[in-house]
Amino acid sequence: MTRSPLVRTLGLTALAVGSVLAGTVNAAAAAPASPLLGAMQRDLGLTAEQAGTRLTQEATAASIAPAAEAAAGPAFGGAWYDAASGKLVVGITDAARADAVEATGADSTLVAHTESALDAAKASLDTLTAPREVTGWYVDERANRVVVTVVRGAQSPEARAFLDRARAAGPMQVEETTTVPRLFAGDVVGGDAYYINGSARCSIGFSVRGGFVSAGHCGSAGDSVSAPDGSAMGTFQGSSFPGNDYSYVRTTSSWTPSPTVDGYGNGDVTVTGHTAAPVGSSVCRSGSTTGWHCGTIQATNQTVNYAEGSVSGLTRTSACAEPGDSGGSWVSGSQAQGVTSGGSGDCTRGGTTYFQPVNEILSAYGLTLVTA
Repeated sequence: MTRSPLVRTLGLTALAVGSVLAGTVNAAAAAPASPLLGAMQRDLGLTAEQAGTRLTQEATAASIAPAAEAAAGPAFGGAWYDAASGKLVVGITDAARADAVEATGADSTLVAHTESALDAAKASLDTLTAPREVTGWYVDERANRVVVTVVRGAQSPEARAFLDRARAAGPMQVEETTTVPRLFAGDVVGGDAYYINGSARCSIGFSVRGGFVSAGHCGSAGDSVSAPDGSAMGTFQGSSFPGNDYSYVRTTSSWTPSPTVDGYGNGDVTVTGHTAAPVGSSVCRSGSTTGWHCGTIQATNQTVNYAEGSVSGLTRTSACAEPGDSGGSWVSGSQAQGVTSGGSGDCTRGGTTYFQPVNEILSAYGLTLVTA
């Protein structure tokens, strides 16, 4: 059977956030791919040369991150890619660890709090029920704080009580927002998509052996999946939402999984792995509503308080997305990062978008990513 263009989106992008699986990123793996370069130039204000250089620098940062964290030991205060220096920066609470960290090729900077302390403070908030005025919370590694985002002007007793608990949990700062995150599922026809029970539309994330992964809010176990032309694709085998936002669809024998992500007319990206990119790295997403858009990774392990329920473990980005992009793939270089969950804003005004790390999905269902 001739493969539908939809299958092109079944490619796995590389660089998932969450539980990092083994893998090495080098300059070859991060070689500029045309859809990445074009979208990075547009969304990050870079030239083609700057975009190519950044991809190579980010690949190096990702490859040395595990060794740099190990060198920091119990003084580890987080790590992020710094666009100004083009290097990985590691926060440390003990200056005596600086030489060991810098021997790995990273820069070091003194911070007040370890990452484990910040993660513990954030985890304590995950046990609470948040009011709607509180839109989410995450560890900002560069600020060395737990950031809680709140709708501007929120003064309800519930919101004040939540913020009091947050302050008691550890170093915290409040950021006000004028937008509320929503899920990016939709029923508008366009681009490479799949349909759930013949109605709602989402975007394919990455190919795995036997099918593909996507967002959990797109469908439940047993729901049918079809292509835009109405032909049967498969069935949801597993889905987790809220709490998580991931799913696994088993496809029929008529569909051939591919290590390709649709570049929407700019050239496709071939996935070669799934090594997680550090905070500060550029990242690009493919979705059936808005095509290709890029931004940077702002935080990992964020909890987002959607109207439908809270989801933890998401990665926060500055890229935009819109309804129907849910489930679509995120890549950094040629490395798969995750699948679109939701966010706020749109691709006209800009916004914040969150993705579910792909490595967590692979681990949850025991799946193998299809790579070149």
